[in-house]
Amino acid sequence: MSDVGGQAVIEGVMMRSGNVCSIAVRSPENEIILKTEMVREMPKILKKPVLRGVVALVQSLKIGIRALLYSAEVSGHEEEKPSDMSLVLTVVAAFAIGIGLFIVFPLYATKLMGGLMGSIKTSSLVFNLVDGLLRVLVFFIYIVSISMNKEIQRVFQYHGAEHKAVHAYEAGDELTPENADKYSVLHPRCGTSFLLIVMFMSVLIFSIIPKDWAFIENFLSRLILMPLIAGLSYEFIKYTSRHLDSPFVSMVAWPGMWLQKFTTGTPDHDQLEVAIKALQEVLPAKDTLNKEEELEINVA
Repeated sequence: MSDVGGQAVIEGVMMRSGNVCSIAVRSPENEIILKTEMVREMPKILKKPVLRGVVALVQSLKIGIRALLYSAEVSGHEEEKPSDMSLVLTVVAAFAIGIGLFIVFPLYATKLMGGLMGSIKTSSLVFNLVDGLLRVLVFFIYIVSISMNKEIQRVFQYHGAEHKAVHAYEAGDELTPENADKYSVLHPRCGTSFLLIVMFMSVLIFSIIPKDWAFIENFLSRLILMPLIAGLSYEFIKYTSRHLDSPFVSMVAWPGMWLQKFTTGTPDHDQLEVAIKALQEVLPAKDTLNKEEELEINVA
């Protein structure tokens, strides 16, 4: 199994393999602009199971935000480069909204439901199961809601292009839009699947929290346990992506694959071309890129 992965950005795709990261964006002039750079290697001490998942997630968030900002600038969606302060405020606001939607709201709603249903109030397992199901429901409603936006639909098409290009590479096919188009827009290592696994894993981990804790204690304990949940989810998806031939693993992976139908779209050949350009820049032959070097190439 390859270690190639990436994400969709505005009018483009970011790909990463090992320590090489590349962003390909379609400019308003219909050119594909490439930016390729080395990513700092993770120290050996941080490559231990579970811990590596937490570090990889933080690193991916950092790279992903930079890729989105770069794509917005190149595609013409952002006229001026944002300042460091505005970037920090944007990230803080995004995390605050995420915590409010996926931790505070489900927890508070479950507390209220506990006053109406005795089983929720008396059982830690039932309490955390309801809390987890509400979290999954909020996540699903959020995904479906944003998928109705036309600009987001374009991003989701590039998401599909990313998956098709990676499938073609993993199958050993020549990387052309025609070949990539034959493959599925769904992929077992997708971030959408990872997020859903995080949701389900949180139900198991949060079940250890006593039901009679105060709201603030419940909230803070969930924040503290999130790195552990992320690390375990990373190991889980890493394992399942290598054992999809197992009927049990396929069954467990199915919900995440199904959810990808809402976060991917069918790309056209121009979008596939962008994804392939980004992918070609991170393939093994590109690993000779100097660690201090950064390339910015215009491709007609």
